[in-house]
Amino acid sequence: MRHRVAGRQLGRTKEHRLAMRRNLVASLFQHETISTTVEKAKEVKPFAEKLITLAKKGTLPARRRAISLLGNRDIVEYEDGNPVRKGTVIGKLFSEIGPRYLDRPGGYTRIIRLSLRRLGDNGQLVLLQLVGADESITKKRKKRSRKKTKEKVEVEETAEDQVETEVEVTEDTTAEEPEVQDGEETKNQD
Repeated sequence: MRHRVAGRQLGRTKEHRLAMRRNLVASLFQHETISTTVEKAKEVKPFAEKLITLAKKGTLPARRRAISLLGNRDIVEYEDGNPVRKGTVIGKLFSEIGPRYLDRPGGYTRIIRLSLRRLGDNGQLVLLQLVGADESITKKRKKRSRKKTKEKVEVEETAEDQVETEVEVTEDTTAEEPEVQDGEETKNQD
């Protein structure tokens, strides 16, 4: 029986699973989007979100805890064939990714299923990516602005109607009044 045994084994030993989880999350923080299988993505997602929550705190104990859970891998990019160190994964997590999600209560990652299958074992591929901060803010603003725009549109329409009626009145009065000479006015009044 496997009562109260959480998580997937993924055909690996415990040490291999932990190493794979750390590597996938470090790659996710480095590139902000990775392609993997559905099962691996579902296993890695909670771990990544817990680390982002630690990064939102930004304290020294939180940083040390993140280093103990994830390790502190270097970010290396190749320029002109030479490796150049650009920083560390923990540094990027605490300086860029954590502050990006300060206003967001959770749900920092998403899984997008791809129509592609892996050639070797025909496994279902997905994209595991960090949710952009701009997207969450624009969604909130759109929802708020829609409510406000409906009210504003009604107010603007009534204001425009009033302006149009005023314009029509002024146009009608000028159109109805023919040019009158002094002598003709006295004849009409008699």
